[in-house]
Amino acid sequence: MIAFLSVAPVVLITLLIGLRGIAAMRTTSDFLVASRRVSPLLNSAAVSGEYLSAASFLGVAGLVVKDGMGALWYPVGFTAGYVAMLVLVAAPMRRSGALTVPDFAVARLASHTLRKLSAIVVLVIGGLYLVPQFRTAGLVLSAVSGSQYWVGVVIAAAAVSITLALGGMRAATYVQAFQFYLKMLLFIVPAAWLLIQVGPEVRHEAVHPVEFTHFAKDTPVDFQLDVTLELREPTTVLRPDGSRETLPPGELRAVSGSTLVFAEGTAVPQARGGAAPGGPGWQRPLLDLRHAGYPLLGTWAILIATMLGTMGLPHVLVRFHTSPDGRAARRTAAITVGLLSIFYLFPGIYGTLAKVLVPQLYLAGTTDTAVVALPSQVESGGWADVFTGLLTAGAFAAFLATSLGLLLVVSGAIAHDLLPGGLNRLRGTVFAAAAVVVMLALPSARLDAGVLVTWGFTVAASTFCPLLVLGIWWSRLTKAGALAGVAVGLLASAGAIAVTLFGGELSGWQAILVAQPAPWSVPLAFATMIGVSLFGRPPSWAAAAMLRLHLGEEQHARPGPGRDLGHLSWQARRSSAVRRITRRLGR
Repeated sequence: MIAFLSVAPVVLITLLIGLRGIAAMRTTSDFLVASRRVSPLLNSAAVSGEYLSAASFLGVAGLVVKDGMGALWYPVGFTAGYVAMLVLVAAPMRRSGALTVPDFAVARLASHTLRKLSAIVVLVIGGLYLVPQFRTAGLVLSAVSGSQYWVGVVIAAAAVSITLALGGMRAATYVQAFQFYLKMLLFIVPAAWLLIQVGPEVRHEAVHPVEFTHFAKDTPVDFQLDVTLELREPTTVLRPDGSRETLPPGELRAVSGSTLVFAEGTAVPQARGGAAPGGPGWQRPLLDLRHAGYPLLGTWAILIATMLGTMGLPHVLVRFHTSPDGRAARRTAAITVGLLSIFYLFPGIYGTLAKVLVPQLYLAGTTDTAVVALPSQVESGGWADVFTGLLTAGAFAAFLATSLGLLLVVSGAIAHDLLPGGLNRLRGTVFAAAAVVVMLALPSARLDAGVLVTWGFTVAASTFCPLLVLGIWWSRLTKAGALAGVAVGLLASAGAIAVTLFGGELSGWQAILVAQPAPWSVPLAFATMIGVSLFGRPPSWAAAAMLRLHLGEEQHARPGPGRDLGHLSWQARRSSAVRRITRRLGR
């Protein structure tokens, strides 16, 4: 009951803010970019609220339990990506005048084919990112309330789709800004309480980890998924009637919905595909992806995907189109870096405490629930219930805030770019897209939220990152080059993900480069885009289109082919980008 009482206010406030946005939504621009009137302070809070998804609020701590301290490279990449976005993308994207990323393709290259392909990429990224939001909502609500997995999935989908259909981007902005500060409060206060409550012994073990080899007490493990464990020696379990049973070495199949109580002192089984928390590999400050034995390569794979992928996330890019001008977009990105840096100080605290208090979650494959499982390990009832409720509310705020932005860009890709229609079509598409994502999320409980989200970053890094960087900074980019690069990046990254999901088991460095293909798919996309463009000729107006992206806001004129550019101010002329472009225009 405590879980539903915690979730209900978050969902109710989300819906009420959605109702508040109805009066201000009359056009497609209102729905997609809130009429471009969002201030930097409000926008940065909304961006941060949208960006801090299930992977941030729960997933990073869960990955620390499962994969070790190297998982803390995820938030490094998440935050560093905004620095690159601030320098390379934020202001030019706003000056383009586009409503969506596919719109940018038309504004820069006048290619409607590229617009359609870009819309398909948005759907792929949105699906990979939305599924873990709904999936983790189901897991968390199930873990703290005992409800069925599908209940949390449906609640999250209903709240997000109704809010977005009612209020569009304006409602999403206010919801996400509110929920960012709510998440900060509900993440920091319980962390401080846990550090005080656990005592010096647990705090010492958190920073001096010991490998989880034997159960320190009678430990129940709830299996929400089918899991195969390997018993390395005779293992004693407790039956519901209090009797003891010793299981022989070998494989143990734990079915979804079952609970096993391992007796105190019993050796911990080996979970397939994982290493016991606290061991030497767990403490290493590098990320050994898939336990392939190449931690440096695994770390670089994640950093490349998260840093470059941030520049291509459609639900983040659309936020800059809500700014009044390019200067405001740049300020939004700068403030966002600071807000994210504060938040990401805390997932490591939850992860290291969870390694000590709930390491058994890695056996059940439910480390994503580690954050909400911690309060009950240090106290029974009372404050533990309160903080469990607060963390559950914060987790749901994370799911809803991120899902709002993602569902908006997915709906925009369908009803604005693929099948253009008016406001009513956009609203109807919201519900249809939410229903499809629910159907995808229901069978996805066994997949890690962090892995799914990172795949979304990988596709973004392999497609939109090269399109935006070259489209903004290289005037020789052609339609054919952009089309070829985006198509190759999409096929390479999505193909590798499909092989990981449905192909055979790989080992060594091949396993890393297939499971996280960014180290080769991103350079391949850039090389294809550049190579094909060099064999062609950009249109005569390409330099003028780029000049529009780099002129300061004080330059209101829109330079075109053959226009006299003598009116440009000295401040505009001193930009190296503008100097190069004006030289191409014959000055």
